[in-house]
Amino acid sequence: MTVLVIGGSGFLGTELIRQTARAGQTTVATYATRPGTASHAAWHQLDLRDPGRVDTVMADVGADLVVNASSGRADWAVTAQGPVRLAMAAAKYGCRLVHVSSDAVFSGARVHYDESCLPDPVTPYGAAKAAAETGILLVHPQAVVARTSLIIGDGASVHERLVHELAAGTRDGALFTDDIRCPVHVADLAAALLELAHGDAAGVHHLAGPDPVSRHELGILIAKRDGLDASRLPTGLRAHSTLPGPFDVRLDSRATQRNLRTKLRGAHQFCTAPA
Repeated sequence: MTVLVIGGSGFLGTELIRQTARAGQTTVATYATRPGTASHAAWHQLDLRDPGRVDTVMADVGADLVVNASSGRADWAVTAQGPVRLAMAAAKYGCRLVHVSSDAVFSGARVHYDESCLPDPVTPYGAAKAAAETGILLVHPQAVVARTSLIIGDGASVHERLVHELAAGTRDGALFTDDIRCPVHVADLAAALLELAHGDAAGVHHLAGPDPVSRHELGILIAKRDGLDASRLPTGLRAHSTLPGPFDVRLDSRATQRNLRTKLRGAHQFCTAPA
């Protein structure tokens, strides 16, 4: 089997490459600006805004499975339109497609969200992710759209680096006590994505950890795991900031978890036990 990882140079993409290579699968990956460091993959430059380039890469690779782990932030052309172009090409070439979406598609108004909940984004990024979901499933109904939350690893994620910098006093900022998500470990997420890919799942699935924690609580867990002084982590309220976006979004992944062998661990578990 040939697996094509879109956004292979990113945090999740790197872990996907590691796991597919370990499984003995031929792995190809794309990058937007520079290739990743994984030596187990063949690399192709890809701009999701370019329909011709998307088609060329898909035709050249001949993948059986495409996992879209790319991140274009709030850039509509990349985050909303790009994945739909990719889905059209995957349908054209008969590829299985798994697209990684986000809890940013929700406003937080109802706090708890399962797969039946309709998106109601309140930020440009959330709107772009929600549009991508709709477009993908219209053009490729057998695709998997997998929503996830904060992705944490063993020190290399954005949030973990932030915690280290705040504890060291090398960065200004605060960890909000009223900003709540359901973090997932990158190894669990990658394994779950690939498990969904190799099954017959389709449509929307949630892949987040079972523990709802605030950004500050997560920071404390990371600090204790890494031997940092958690008392040095500054706190704040998102309600007192100018940052847009939802406050409390808790993805309910129980329906998806029941059909997976992969265990999606909560933050209290993966921050205190080895991966």
